Amino acid sequence: MIKVIKVGGGIIEQDDNLNTFLNSFSKIKGPKVLVHGGGRLATKVAEDIGYKTTMVEGRRVTDKKMLEIVTMVYGGLANKRIVAILQSKGTNAMGLSGADGSLITAHKRPVEKIDYGWVGDIDGVNTNLLIKLIHSNIVPVIAPLSHDGNGNILNTNADTIASEISKALAKKEETHLILGFELDGVLKDFNDKSSVIEKINPQSFEELKSEGIISEGMIPKLSNAFNAIDAGVTSVRICNALKIGDNAGTLISK
Repeated sequence: MIKVIKVGGGIIEQDDNLNTFLNSFSKIKGPKVLVHGGGRLATKVAEDIGYKTTMVEGRRVTDKKMLEIVTMVYGGLANKRIVAILQSKGTNAMGLSGADGSLITAHKRPVEKIDYGWVGDIDGVNTNLLIKLIHSNIVPVIAPLSHDGNGNILNTNADTIASEISKALAKKEETHLILGFELDGVLKDFNDKSSVIEKINPQSFEELKSEGIISEGMIPKLSNAFNAIDAGVTSVRICNALKIGDNAGTLISK
């Protein structure tokens, strides 16, 4: 059984939260993969060097300069920091981007109404490489970057990477996906942080959307979760990244 765990950028940008999360992650038994975000950290680094981040409908526009920044932050600063901390906790982690070992191939997103720049939509995952690493007792730590096979790195959504990796691994072995972020799960009332919805299936998902209970920002995360379930992933849980060992949060099911 393989666990694919995604941690959001809101956790990794704060030292105390990152350490708490990695403590819990390091104690999880069995084969596992970690996928991390880093958007907030990339925005901060961009600001520090005087470069303004452009966001459209909550999504980052990745022009050439921003691509350089996210490559440095995701593939370097964030990734290697996580790996170093995990090594200090006795977890033999290896940091990877989608270009390393051709782990994640993608194509540049076609321009429709909005040009998001150097953003990748995933075409494939090198499952054999992941399986070899996992069965060598190495924990892959994957940055949200892919490549197109033509020498270009592409900025790629971390939730999507975690979902696609889970789907690919599920064809080989039993796989569970955990999407960790700052909240305790999917909330009925955003102002009430304790109003966690314990289970969501496709029918209740549509009802919650129509009632306006699920916010726009949560819809892509849930869509990725249902795509993973449909592709054979055994379970998907959305939870607080600081409580990943508690089996809490929102369970996504058919």
